[in-house]
Order: sequence, then structure tokens, then C-alpha cells
Amino acid sequence: MGNDNRRNAEEIVRQLKQSGYEAYFVGGCVRDFILSDVPGDYDIVTSARTDQVTAIFDHTVAIGAKFGVVAVIVEHHPYEVATFRSDDIYEDGRHPSHVHFSSAKEDVFRRDFTVNGLLMDPETNEIVDYVDGRADIEKKIIRTIGDPESRFNEDFLRMLRAVRFAANLGFNVDPATQNAIERNAAKIKQISAERVQEELGKILTRGGSRRGFELMINTGILREILPELDKLKGVEQPPRFHPEGDVWQHTLMMLELLPEDGETNANLCLAWGTLLHDVGKAVTRNEDENGVHFYGHVQRGEEIADDIMQRLKFSRAQRETVLSLIHYHMVFMNVQKMRPGRLKRFLRMPDFNLHLELHRLDCLASHGMLDNYEFCHDQLQHLALDDLHPPRLLTGDDLIALGFTPGKIIGEILQSLEDEQLEGRITTQEEANKYVQANWKMKQ
Repeated sequence: MGNDNRRNAEEIVRQLKQSGYEAYFVGGCVRDFILSDVPGDYDIVTSARTDQVTAIFDHTVAIGAKFGVVAVIVEHHPYEVATFRSDDIYEDGRHPSHVHFSSAKEDVFRRDFTVNGLLMDPETNEIVDYVDGRADIEKKIIRTIGDPESRFNEDFLRMLRAVRFAANLGFNVDPATQNAIERNAAKIKQISAERVQEELGKILTRGGSRRGFELMINTGILREILPELDKLKGVEQPPRFHPEGDVWQHTLMMLELLPEDGETNANLCLAWGTLLHDVGKAVTRNEDENGVHFYGHVQRGEEIADDIMQRLKFSRAQRETVLSLIHYHMVFMNVQKMRPGRLKRFLRMPDFNLHLELHRLDCLASHGMLDNYEFCHDQLQHLALDDLHPPRLLTGDDLIALGFTPGKIIGEILQSLEDEQLEGRITTQEEANKYVQANWKMKQ
């Protein structure tokens, strides 16, 4: 896929140049090329105006025509083609009030960070570097192009993007850039919840999430967007179960163990479950003669997590998955004592693979004992699908034929029958009939 993308993007540049315009690859794809990573997307800048771009290519979509951006569609994939521009003042901390079409050099100077400010001619692989971006990539530094204060005030989300690039790339933030984030952190609250959620998702799933959250707490951004997490720092735990330290330390250690393969729904839900699984501990910590307790931290954690996810405009489905991860994360300590029926119901929960993985991370980032994890793993390997979802021995129609009135009673009997099957006490239709007749009186 990467090669196809590159070939198609090169073809777009070639056609623009053949038509007499300047054109380059720009931004992340050039940075990735220098770092020997395969770019996911190719962005193109050109001296051609949007109407000139649409005249050259058959399939285009105007995605930001007044800002000079058109998507050229090749093999169902959109490639962003933007006209060189320089921006006027930003009135709302996000959109420039006017756009002036300009030169390649001016276009680079309106961009966010030096590592994203490089141009490349894909035909020769020649890099055009007006901002010392190449040196910063070699030194692994995230630095704004020009004055950090001005750059951040144009778009406050850039503060969080600086953290994200540092985390995902394993770079450091230049001190002047970091100081400007610390001074302006409160302004991140002016950015829409959806944009903030998207950046946090990239921090959590593209690698370096621990580093990202350390930067967020150190610059004060975490306190602004996730104050409930900021409060976990210094919440001490009993060393017998948590030799690693306070709740924040435990959370960071779990973040470090997360998969780094992109924003799939499963990765996002696991990451947010990890981040929020102990968020209730800051408000439930209690100390008495028996030591430190967090009674009710799961329930409070669900309430706090629900608030956070509603505030950040998560979909209902994602919210439900993450809240379920928090709800059940303490149940694993009982799995080896559960009756067979309860255990089977637990193991067949939706997204059980995510529950099990969260439990594994939770153990690895604390006492390190994986016996309950191994137990569940072994059970799943040995239980057939029919063990977890036994076929019904009697249906609702069968019960009506036996003389039961349609309604709530039917559901109760079917549920009870399934419990007996899961416990292994009933295996045939005949046993099911006997069980029903022994336990329920039919209406005469």
C-alpha cells in the first residue's frame, strides 16, 4: 500500500510540474522519508491555484477551497494538494482571517514545527529546507518554526501536537517551545473537544504514550484537559500490591506497555481503559488501622470516566466498551474461585480479549503476578464454543407448549436453564423438562 501511495502521489506532482507549476511533497511524509519510515499519507504543495488543480485532474474534491486545499482522488485514495499560502492573523485560535497565495518559502514559514517544514522533490528526492528542519530531525528536537508564542496563538492545538510528535517520534521538545506551552497551557481549553480527543488518541496508540502523558503533566496541559488524571499524582498505594508507587506511576507504567500499532477501535478502547481504570482512586482513598483502601473506586471511576468521555465527545459505543473495562477490571482477582456458570458468563463477555489484556497490563505494572491471567487463558483454550454458549435444550415455544403463559416467566426459565447448563448440571432435553417441571408450576 505504501508504495502505491507514493507512486500515485509522485504522479500528481509530475502532472502539476508538466503543466508548468511548482510542486513538492511537504510535511510528515518528508520527515518520515528522512527517518526511513514509510509515510502513511503524502501531502503536496504547489504554486497552482485550486481551480488550476481541478482543471488538471479528473477526480477532485474541494475540501478547503478558500484555504487553497483540494483532494485529488487516485484509486479511491485522497491526496491533499494545497496552494502555497501565507496566513493573516488568526482571529479564533484556529482559522486565519485571510489567506494570501504566495511562494514555497512563505508557505513553509506558516507551518507549525521545523520537522514538518521540509519540502521534497519526489523525482530527485532533493530536500528543500528553509527552517533547519533536517538538523532538528537529526537532533530529535520538536521546535516551532519562528516564535513559539506566535505559533501557538495561531492554533492552540499545536501545543498538544508538539507533545504528540515528541511522544510518537521519541523526540525532545525544544526548551523555548516547552516554556511557551507551559505559559499558554490554559488556552488549550478553547479548542474543540473533537480535535483534542483526536490528538490524545494519536498519543495513546502511535507509540510513546507514557512520554506523552509525562510531557502533558509537566507542561500543565493535563491539568487543563484531564484534571481528573492530574489528581492521581501523589495518591499513594499499599506497597504490598503496588511496589511501583503511586496511582499515576502505575498508570504510566501501563501506558508504556500499550500496543503501538495505530488508532484501531480496539487499541483506542484498551488505551482509554488503561488510562482511566483507576481514575476513581483519587477520590476514594482511605486510611485506617488496617492500611490504605480504595473502597468503591471502580464505581466512582466509571462515573468520572463517563464524564470525561462525554466531555471529549466519544461515541456511545466506545464509551460503553471503556466503562465496561473499568467495571470488570477488579473481578479477575476472583476468577479461580468462581462457580463454573459464573466463570463461563465472564469469559464470554463482549470484548473479553480487551478485558484480559487490561488485566495483564495491570498486573505487569504492579505486583507482576499473572496467575489469574494464565487461568483465564487456559480456560478459554480448553472450553469449546458450546461450553460458553450452550445450545438451547428448550425454546420459548417448547415452554408455551408445556402450558406456560407467554411473558416474563418464559425469560426467567430460559435464563435459569442456561445457568444449569453452564454449571454442567443439565445436558439433555429430558433433564431440562424434568428441571422445569420440578421448579415451576404451570398455569392450569
